[in-house]
Amino acid sequence: GATAITENMKLAAADAIAEKVGDELSAEHIVPPALDRSVAPAVAAAVAKQALRDGVCR
Repeated sequence: GATAITENMKLAAADAIAEKVGDELSAEHIVPPALDRSVAPAVAAAVAKQALRDGVCR
């Protein structure tokens, strides 16, 4: 687990969410569907990697 939440971790989460929208991005579609089961694992992986880079992992 992480000992803190850094700004870089927040940005990593946002980037991971944005990547899930991909080519479907439009004024009406700026976030992935709420039931898209691939979002949470993608965000978790991105945030975990960034936490390691930021040195806030136990």
